[in-house]
Amino acid sequence: MKVPVMAEMMATGETPEVLFWVGCSGSFDQRAQKITRAFATILDKTGTKYAILGKEEACTGDPARRAGNEFLFQMMAYNNIQVLNNYGIKKIVTACPHCFNILKNEYPELGGNYEVIHHTTFLQQLIDEGKIKLKEGGSFKGKRITYHDSCYLGRGNNIYEAPRKVLEILDAELVEMKRCRSKGLCCGAGGAQMFKEDEPGDKRINIERTDEALAINPNVIVSACPFCNTMLTDGVKNREKESEVQVLDVAEMIAASMA
Repeated sequence: MKVPVMAEMMATGETPEVLFWVGCSGSFDQRAQKITRAFATILDKTGTKYAILGKEEACTGDPARRAGNEFLFQMMAYNNIQVLNNYGIKKIVTACPHCFNILKNEYPELGGNYEVIHHTTFLQQLIDEGKIKLKEGGSFKGKRITYHDSCYLGRGNNIYEAPRKVLEILDAELVEMKRCRSKGLCCGAGGAQMFKEDEPGDKRINIERTDEALAINPNVIVSACPFCNTMLTDGVKNREKESEVQVLDVAEMIAASMA
């Protein structure tokens, strides 16, 4: 894929409409790279002028701050803000709710003020503008799908409708889990839990959440966060259901259905 990089764009005197913030997961995790590719494909097909920072993008510092290392967070954040401000970035889109939350709500106090949009909201805008054209009888038509609310998207930023509206256009049957929207259950990855061993208990959170999803017999469990995707995929594997149930990101479903 030919993905435009900010430095190259600036060298030719161009500016993108939007900066696509890829995030650590979307850059390095093999599974999450597929989500990044899917979203970049959508941006290409809809003619959105975008760029990524490439090698200049560093971790937002979210896991460091959540794990309590404030000093490391501030160092990382200042570096990122310097890069973004040097390029005069105004608008950022990201497929990771953790990046979204920290860039939107915690960077301003350090001098990083941007319009930050999560990719589900951006996809909804593209649909509203009529830029996303789906092929007839898409691959998810009539499938039972359930959507898992990511903590940083739902309770953290009150984004419940956008992902569901995006999924509506797929002609699938959207079935809600018992705990959904503001009562959604965490997948178990937030607060830097993704990177350490569980505290002692009798059931892992991601297994608990996966069981809730599997209870309604979906064909697809949909998430809008690479961390949630990992945790739910692990849960589905643990229950040996990977041949029957897919775990996909909203962007992957749209990319697969586009004409």
